[in-house]
Amino acid sequence: MSAGESSSTSSWFSHFWSSALRSKPLSPPSETTIRAASGGGLVRRLGLFDLLVLGIGASIGAGIFVVTGTVAHDAGPGVTVSFIIAGGSCVLNALCYAELASRFPAVVGGAYLYAYTAFNEIIAFLVFSQLMLDYHIGAASIARSLASYVITALELIPFLKDNIPSWVGHGSEEIYGAFSFNLLAPILLLLLTIVLCRGVGESSILNSVMTVTKVVIVIFIIIVGAFEIDVSNWSPFAPNGFESVLTGATVVFFAYVGFDAVANSAEECKSPQRDLPLGIIGSLLICVALYVGVCLVLTGMLPYKSLGGDAPLAEAFTSKGLSYVSVLISVGAIAGLTTTLLVGLYVQSRLYLGLGRDGLLPSLFGEVHQTRHTPVHSQIWVGIVASVLAGFFNVHILSHILSVGTLTGYSVVSACVVTLRWKDKTALQVFGKSISSRAEGLLCLITVVCCGFAAGAFYRFGASFIFLILAVVIAIFAAAALHFRQVYADTPGFSCPGVPIVPTLCIFVNIFLFAQLHYEAWVRFVVVGIVTVVIYAAYGQYHANPLSSNTLIIYQKAPSEAE
Repeated sequence: MSAGESSSTSSWFSHFWSSALRSKPLSPPSETTIRAASGGGLVRRLGLFDLLVLGIGASIGAGIFVVTGTVAHDAGPGVTVSFIIAGGSCVLNALCYAELASRFPAVVGGAYLYAYTAFNEIIAFLVFSQLMLDYHIGAASIARSLASYVITALELIPFLKDNIPSWVGHGSEEIYGAFSFNLLAPILLLLLTIVLCRGVGESSILNSVMTVTKVVIVIFIIIVGAFEIDVSNWSPFAPNGFESVLTGATVVFFAYVGFDAVANSAEECKSPQRDLPLGIIGSLLICVALYVGVCLVLTGMLPYKSLGGDAPLAEAFTSKGLSYVSVLISVGAIAGLTTTLLVGLYVQSRLYLGLGRDGLLPSLFGEVHQTRHTPVHSQIWVGIVASVLAGFFNVHILSHILSVGTLTGYSVVSACVVTLRWKDKTALQVFGKSISSRAEGLLCLITVVCCGFAAGAFYRFGASFIFLILAVVIAIFAAAALHFRQVYADTPGFSCPGVPIVPTLCIFVNIFLFAQLHYEAWVRFVVVGIVTVVIYAAYGQYHANPLSSNTLIIYQKAPSEAE
């Protein structure tokens, strides 16, 4: 290699690292500017009620009618504790989201934006890519399930029964294990994409109607089922021991994910600093109450050994002679899937909007329609990707690689809470060597991540209990170092309690769950990471502008805040 080529390569790497390690400055939440480019900004129309139904709509899907029975088959009535444990873990994550949502300017981005500010550009882009793959595959999978439920409902009409080809809604036979044609799923995605492109007002109305419908149905099911409970079915409460209850918690954890959708609606929220924390935590607590209520009714109506089918809740009511409730369950499932899909598509477009504005993706994604005030280009792109996946692929085989982005995003958000609270101070002495307080803090956070994964792997593969305890002890020491050797500043607005212990606990639990995922998910994490770095190296590093939110966007106060 010649001296000139060597110098050019060195220059490229120098530019890459300087770009990858830059971060976005944190603007005060009171910033009052208007987006002056790309035809204006989003419109603030969402109040607290809208945020609550947004969070509930994202979290409560058809799973409430299926997952509860599936886990109860192994955990017994202790499935109730499984949902409480998982819900408690999600509440801790929600507290971290709530602090950052109240601390940041009212702008789209969520976990991506927080990572961009607390860490650097490349980590933010990696968080986005991992989350986005989860959202894309999840949307396609939900669309297929919704299509199947719709066809099942249509087949209740006598002349349609057994006359609708399987490829219309249930999916054709698999080809090479990966391809399976479905006509209805892309059509449903197209309709929801049109609703979202028309405006947040229209989509919010549809989401509110469907969410209220499914919540009313779930409450009705709980009330009716309560009169059919046989308390003897609750004994033994944990027939397979506490380990099965804990394993159940790792499974049902994913039934709660979705509350982060509220954080991504910041730019369309009327009073973001006040309502976002309430919307995030409030919607999650409502979901916990609904799940626990369904678990108690289900395990009280039937012995746990008879649960675990495709429609355990419907079977429970049918066994009690209440067949009409099964129809309501089908309606609730359709409403639940519709809102989950609607909110998922909404969140994806807002994330693309944030990256388009920052230059990490082409500026087309950062444009907002002048009259509709929606990111039409981003929304259409999201709809196309989901439609292709749902229309031509057997997305259920991709379920093994889901949840990686969610757990990664939650962990990064928790770490953001810790790092953004650090005060600058002099270098610390560690083993006789000088090290900055930030470097030491990051080392402690990385230690917690490693210990969380190690503990999860030891638990998953049945290693000696001593190794599990050792990983936990090391994580405790790292958390203690974060607590006693760092100085933390107070934050305006909502503050996550127990910093740094609560965020550190979130990271440990999330990564512990990460280790429970299928090994294909670990491979996906690495592959997506490599592809993301390549895309960033080829495009992102040359076009990104961390100051874009300061130069292009000025955030208007909502009417209630301006008074």
